[in-house]
Amino acid sequence: MSFDIDFINRFRQYDASVVNRFFVSDSHDAAMGDRRLPTGVPAPDQGVYGISVAAELSGAGAQSLRLYERYGLVSPARSEGGTRRYSADDLARLQRITELVAAGVNLAGVARILDLEDDNAALRADIMRLRSGKRGRRPGSTARRSKTVRDDHPGT
Repeated sequence: MSFDIDFINRFRQYDASVVNRFFVSDSHDAAMGDRRLPTGVPAPDQGVYGISVAAELSGAGAQSLRLYERYGLVSPARSEGGTRRYSADDLARLQRITELVAAGVNLAGVARILDLEDDNAALRADIMRLRSGKRGRRPGSTARRSKTVRDDHPGT
């Protein structure tokens, strides 16, 4: 199926759920594990976009998307027939990859940057989780300090 740019641009004005219903059939929803949010929009990690749509939305070519997958930069879901299905999370990651490549970073560098960004996001989530567990303690209070990683591992 071939799309011209005007056709794609017309769909950009619609709600994502309308676009997703157009590109993903009901039988495909069942095969891919239909996980829609209460608004009817697929979950951000649910693969719904084919490679041509993902290429258009991310600004990268279809061959580039295949290359990024081969390098492990993105891992789209697969349908029962083996077709790549990109999620909203994949599209955001592809957009970041495209920005880095445009800035002159090679694919090995892109992989390292993405790994570091993922690690940083995980650490921030841990910090938020830990802070939410200490709501009862005020800053500057003299409450007993919990063990730190350094306390658990002497000599580090």
